[in-house]
Amino acid sequence: MSTEEEIKSSALDKVRGWGSSSLPGMGLATLITALHWRPFQALPMLFTPLLMFSSYLSVAGFKIDSAGMTAAWSGIYFLLAARRRPAALKNKFSARGAVRATAMGLSAANVLAGTYTYVTGDRKAEEQERKEMDKWGMYSDSE
Repeated sequence: MSTEEEIKSSALDKVRGWGSSSLPGMGLATLITALHWRPFQALPMLFTPLLMFSSYLSVAGFKIDSAGMTAAWSGIYFLLAARRRPAALKNKFSARGAVRATAMGLSAANVLAGTYTYVTGDRKAEEQERKEMDKWGMYSDSE
């Protein structure tokens, strides 16, 4: 394997790792809460429980489905956040503007990584991994 192929493989492994992790969805949910709790904005706050649930799915072993859900809701949040414009130029360079930019960047990264993980995921291998871990005794034969 050449060095260029190794770099490409390594980059795709990092993207897959990001997409199958539970942290990106939870991180975006935290940023959304920080931005939209005060003053309370109902529509953006609907994304928080959905992203938290996608993080739970990842922890429960459903990493491919979690990646797809995180990508979908992150993409919708990105589109919603892209519509809003700060009133003045100074608002773009405030702490709130930095958090908004971070949330939009994280949602874009979630869309890319989640979509890649969802599209290239191996469901049979994931199910086998869930059976081996058997976190909550779902697959044990204790009858």
